[in-house]
Amino acid sequence: MIETKKSFTVRRMTVTGMLGAISVVLGMTPLGFIPIGTTNATIMHIPVIIGAIVEGPIVGMLVGLIFGISSLIRSITIPTPTSFVFWNPLVSILPRILIGLASYYIYKLSIKTTKNEAVSLGIAGAIGTLVNTLGVLGMIYVLYAEKFVTAIGLSADNAFKIISGIGITNGLPEMFVAMIIVTAVVKAIKKVKK
Repeated sequence: MIETKKSFTVRRMTVTGMLGAISVVLGMTPLGFIPIGTTNATIMHIPVIIGAIVEGPIVGMLVGLIFGISSLIRSITIPTPTSFVFWNPLVSILPRILIGLASYYIYKLSIKTTKNEAVSLGIAGAIGTLVNTLGVLGMIYVLYAEKFVTAIGLSADNAFKIISGIGITNGLPEMFVAMIIVTAVVKAIKKVKK
């Protein structure tokens, strides 16, 4: 009994490390970014969602923490005119931790109500993405709206419209990609685990 618990913990640590490493690689290379106009959509949140669904909210939150820390480090080491917003952990780290928490509980609720694995995985992927997008952009709006919009060369008078536009432009493709990848990967993992 003790060995089962121990190996279960080792498994979770291994999955956390593996998915965290994938998040770091995606974050530190162009692999994690999909250029859309003047901004980039990201797929770096997908390992967080997968970790939460497959291994639970703690693993999801830990992978989210790794994602957030790598986002903070990237903003310092590869600065852009808007990097300053990611120096604040409320922007770079907190929303990423919440992805794991939300994805797990949305998946569990969805599977109970829909009784459909693929639909539930798609919903969890979409909501996890939404938590990332709304969390990051919401914090940017609350803490840095005018400064952020000015940094991208636009009028601070339209901060809400501009930040909302970024959310829609990036968020929708990110949600669509997450739904597809999360569904495919988690179904494949669950087949292997059987």
